[in-house]
Amino acid sequence: MAKRTFSTLESFLIFLLVIMTAVTVALLSLLFITTGTIENYKDSGDNDFPATQSPQRNFSGYYIGVGRADCTGQVSDIPLMGYGKAGQNARGLLTKLYSRAFIMAEPDGSNRIVFVSIEIGMVSQRLRLEVLNRLKSKYGSLYRRDNVILSGVHTHSAPAGYFQYTIFVIASEGFSNRTFQYMVNGIVKSIDIAHANMKPGKILMNKGNVEGVQINRSPYSYLQNPPSERARYSSNTDKEMVVLKMVDLNGEDLGCISWFSIHPVSMNHSNHLVNSDNMGYASYLFEKEMNRGHLPGEGPYVAAFASSNLGDVSPNILGPHCINTGESCDNPNSSCPLGGPSKCMAMGPGKDMLESTQIIGRSIFQRAKELFDSASQEVTGPLACAHQWVNMTDVTVWLNSTYAVKTCKPALGYSFAAGTIDGVGGLNFTQGNMVGDPFWDTIRDQILGKPSEEIKECHKPKPILLHTGELTKPHPWHPDIVDVQLITLGSLALTAIPGELTTMSGRRLREAVQAEFASHGMQNMTVVASGLCNVYTHYIATYEEYQVQRYEAASTIYGPHTLSAYIQLFKGLAKAIATGEVAEVTFVGANPKNSAQNQTHHNFLTVEKYEHPSTSWQIVHNDASWDTRFYWHKGTLGLSNATIAWHIPATAQPGIYRIKYFGHNRKQDLLKPAVILSFEGVSSDFEVMK
Repeated sequence: MAKRTFSTLESFLIFLLVIMTAVTVALLSLLFITTGTIENYKDSGDNDFPATQSPQRNFSGYYIGVGRADCTGQVSDIPLMGYGKAGQNARGLLTKLYSRAFIMAEPDGSNRIVFVSIEIGMVSQRLRLEVLNRLKSKYGSLYRRDNVILSGVHTHSAPAGYFQYTIFVIASEGFSNRTFQYMVNGIVKSIDIAHANMKPGKILMNKGNVEGVQINRSPYSYLQNPPSERARYSSNTDKEMVVLKMVDLNGEDLGCISWFSIHPVSMNHSNHLVNSDNMGYASYLFEKEMNRGHLPGEGPYVAAFASSNLGDVSPNILGPHCINTGESCDNPNSSCPLGGPSKCMAMGPGKDMLESTQIIGRSIFQRAKELFDSASQEVTGPLACAHQWVNMTDVTVWLNSTYAVKTCKPALGYSFAAGTIDGVGGLNFTQGNMVGDPFWDTIRDQILGKPSEEIKECHKPKPILLHTGELTKPHPWHPDIVDVQLITLGSLALTAIPGELTTMSGRRLREAVQAEFASHGMQNMTVVASGLCNVYTHYIATYEEYQVQRYEAASTIYGPHTLSAYIQLFKGLAKAIATGEVAEVTFVGANPKNSAQNQTHHNFLTVEKYEHPSTSWQIVHNDASWDTRFYWHKGTLGLSNATIAWHIPATAQPGIYRIKYFGHNRKQDLLKPAVILSFEGVSSDFEVMK
């Protein structure tokens, strides 16, 4: 292989990268401990409706509260989050950033849900946990991890610095307690306002397509999906917008939420002004029209434009062109003949990024207003929610009744460093890179250590640039434990997605969840993929898109079966809501008849509760309990599965639980008598709420 040579600029950048990485790693521990003191609020005892309001229970509809609060934070001397471009620091303000909260409760106050759309890049786990702590301190158990969704709009022009995982801390150039506190305060304040303003009302839903505002920025990846699947859709982007219209019982407008798939990257990586991009501009226009006589950011009406499956969707509708020659670079590698991938950029419809932001945002607003004005389908029915903590590095995914695969420890591929046509990387990495580079591999190995064979094998065909799942110093680089969450509002289901689904990934997940509801008698559910919720785990590409390793696939951190794992998990949540509270887990099993041959066998299963402070597990149910079920599924070639279901009774004590499976397998070596061997399996921990 020919020896690689580098320009003076490349050599300087490489030297700078090594120095910055070493210094960053050395300082991270210090950055993490300078987080300041978190203020706690005393419990107000306000656990139902506001004390100033007499609950009205004899109406069809919901109690509805809306609230908006400033969460802008710093507008100078802090990096902007999204493009990961060194030197893109805030130097001023174009528009304020807002948190918009919506609370919906059943007339008797027994169940309620909270959806918050926040004009930031994405929600970090640290941010969510602190918000939940503040809410618990103030409202007790009223607002919890299972009934509160925090969703980032995904503007790339909001401050960084509010993450706890190392990869994001490096991208943010550290942790900013000032930014973190301002965001937390703004989110909590918006919920406080919504809580205080709750009143009886109705919710109407409408859907419709938005034309002329999107392109697929990875069409080559999209084409890898099966032709029969693609033939079912008229476009390689999702054009449908879902709008919820909220009114009081007199018909007075309260607020609205819309979900639509588009990246808020009309403002490109040369921007230095804090702003909420195209989706924020749509909110600005909607609230300006509905709050006439009020200044921007003021007035009672609240309009949120929330993110959906935007992973491969760009607003830069003129498409990718070489900025030095003007020719198209819409090719599998997004690369230009002269200058390579760094010269391939997509542009919006305007003469500059400000005009492009306005054009795209105004089109989105106008279509949302049309759908809002014509909304007539009332949303009725009970509220429900389901939540689960999941170790995403070790999910067993059943592709059929006999074949299972697993997710991987997190890792980022080479094409991650290439960026996208909306914001290219700075070191001439290329999208669609299927092999590593010995030079960069050596740099990585010397600074961070070598990735294991296990992680490399699990992520194939991704060539691994950063094996983040194996890096723990000074703190973990990526999340292992992720929360998945599903909320239903009558016939509407909101899936809280902890990342960026591509177009086809979103379609598959929505369809699977809808089918799961239908299989349990809940027909015609509208399923919304609400993006960038609760914790950020980068992208979620389809298995087929993963094979060609463009940016979105290289950033799918839990491996090629990430989407299948999320589909399986959200189907489980849908089943739990549709059938009542059921905890269910499937194990690789053995024929139960083997257990009958073992004289010491006692149980096929136990349900165990974690006891604090003794740190022990206490058995609360076994296979003799009325509330447990043990199902055996015979496969082929001696393979089988065992499914254990616990129908959680209303009398179950809140706390942390797990399910254990006990079985016996028959082992027979050549010319030797058969031996019966015992084994056991244990589920992930899960929480039962009151």
